[in-house]
Amino acid sequence: MKKVFINGLSAIGAQPVFEGFAPEKFVLNNEETAFCPVQPSYKEMIAPGAIRRMAKGVKMGIYTAHHALKEANNPVPDAIIVGTGIGCIEDSEKFLNAIIDNQEEFLTPTSFIQSTHNTVAGQIALEMGCKAYNFTYVNGIVSLETSIQDALLQLQFENKKSILVGGVDETAPTTVHIYKKVDRIKEYRDDEDFMHPTSKGTVYSEGAAFFVLETEKKENSYAELTAVYSSNALSKEAVEQFLEQHQLSFSDIDVLFTGNDGSTQNESAYLAFEAYFPESIRAMSKHLSGHYHTASGFALWSACHILKNQEIPAVYRRNQLQKSKLGTILIYNYDQGNHGLILLKAC
Repeated sequence: MKKVFINGLSAIGAQPVFEGFAPEKFVLNNEETAFCPVQPSYKEMIAPGAIRRMAKGVKMGIYTAHHALKEANNPVPDAIIVGTGIGCIEDSEKFLNAIIDNQEEFLTPTSFIQSTHNTVAGQIALEMGCKAYNFTYVNGIVSLETSIQDALLQLQFENKKSILVGGVDETAPTTVHIYKKVDRIKEYRDDEDFMHPTSKGTVYSEGAAFFVLETEKKENSYAELTAVYSSNALSKEAVEQFLEQHQLSFSDIDVLFTGNDGSTQNESAYLAFEAYFPESIRAMSKHLSGHYHTASGFALWSACHILKNQEIPAVYRRNQLQKSKLGTILIYNYDQGNHGLILLKAC
């Protein structure tokens, strides 16, 4: 089997991550129930006239895709694969509001066209003139994991050399309002700690993360992307089998990166999974990024930097275990019965 390496990456989120990996600049927010992304200046790569017409998700996607490719020395990707949970939801809301306000008459199709889930992947391809395989996966909390799974298959069996893969999601006012009504987002936090949730609902956010996956290891490679797995059921035996397929056991995982989202609805699943790895350093990321369908992209971005730097910043830690070397990281993501795993190795 061919090895796959992450040779370029970029992210935008609730922390100033587009500037690079600088955890000392991260700010813990224990008050807001929805995080806003720290956004870069898009003018360096998108014309001002186009910026005004673009959805947030499209702008974040184009920016992070461009910078990930730049880090990987600008390869022309053999495929562009994007995962998203709710797509460009802000444009969807604009179109639906226009239907109501205009009584279903005199509608312009712009918002409808831009609201489709594959808009981000399409716009990235148009920006770089890429006519290769272009696919978007909409698979809830494991949308990014599914996209990575496709990318690994393409690299293994379709003779692809370089693939751009990423995840992007945005928020919109009506969606946030509805999610609060059904306890998907907290109504208030009252200084509630992500590590010890006491109420239903999570802290919502938006963001994007893109990665260049290649079969060639380079000097600037971040990590080896060994495997990905997603399922609507995950037993201890299934996790053990997943690890055994890659000649690993529970004790071989140096860092367990979990997606604890500050909700009592999901906390029991995370605690049960963590119990499988008593010898692992435990880390988390959603207290920094907030929760959204492709927030595992922020975790993957963080894990790549941690493996490359061989150091876990205190802001990520859930325990104080120490390891002389960080060789493997397992990222676990869960929400509403869906489980996702991403396995990384140092390279």
